[in-house]
Amino acid sequence: MTDLLDALQDFLALGGPVVAILLAMSVLALALVLVKLWQFRRAGVGDHAALITALDQADRGTTQAALRQAAQARSHLAPLAVLALNATGDTDALRARLTGLAEEAIARLQSGFRLLDSIAQVAPLLGLFGTVLGMITAFQALQEAGANVDPSALAGGIWVALLTTAVGLGVAMPAALVLTWFESRIAREARLAMQIVDVALCRGLAQDSCPMEARAGAALAHA
Repeated sequence: MTDLLDALQDFLALGGPVVAILLAMSVLALALVLVKLWQFRRAGVGDHAALITALDQADRGTTQAALRQAAQARSHLAPLAVLALNATGDTDALRARLTGLAEEAIARLQSGFRLLDSIAQVAPLLGLFGTVLGMITAFQALQEAGANVDPSALAGGIWVALLTTAVGLGVAMPAALVLTWFESRIAREARLAMQIVDVALCRGLAQDSCPMEARAGAALAHA
């Protein structure tokens, strides 16, 4: 443990305060990713087998069976499905209200995305900033050395300067990849939420009272 701390101190001494900031950002990003994974698991993101079964039952007109199935689902969208299945009619006000609730449920899952996106964007810029500062310091030392320039010392200074760029990219790339994966999961959740509203308010594709766009949305639930 002591050797690890000593190595970390030496690493921070080489990179300076910029590397320290980048390491702090990496710890923050890792903590945020772990929290989001726990939140996704707790909310049952992607675990929609029971909910899809409920939508199939609602589409066949067996509303009570669909309600029982939706109530047993562990998906975070289950309360929305129960509320939508208990609703009657397909008025604009009702659809707007259910759509707002669906968007609210999705927004809760998106909390923290802005911070993770900021880390992915700022980290490489901060690394480049550290490199520029390091190069300035290296060339200042070169100027002060005059004719007695040691090429190995100059190369060492440049290597230390480029270290911050490498650390910045090392923080930014995983953060960007994880954020992309999170956003793809959220996009699927948003599509399912809209399908819940369409199928619940338009139970059965053959109902003449359903608007054409609602029928299309309900059909997507079975695609």
